[in-house]
Amino acid sequence: MTEEHNHEHKHRKQIINRLSKVEGHLRSVKEMAINGRQCPDILLQIAAVQKALDGAAKLLLKDHLENCVVHAVNHGNEAQVIEELNAAINSYIR
Repeated sequence: MTEEHNHEHKHRKQIINRLSKVEGHLRSVKEMAINGRQCPDILLQIAAVQKALDGAAKLLLKDHLENCVVHAVNHGNEAQVIEELNAAINSYIR
């Protein structure tokens, strides 16, 4: 699953922007822990980071369904893409 995609991804830039924001937010949460901030404050921020990651994952799934799956169906690769999608969903949702 490390091969490059050769078709359009409508939401790629949005996903990258969201992940960049999550990265920055997570760094600030780490700083909160380093600086000895109150545990409830840190937990609240960890929950916000998780929610932001879930939002990025949801957008990525939407992008995958709208682009990768459609592309695969049009090129006769639907069985492989569905197998890969199921594996990714099983890893994400436990």
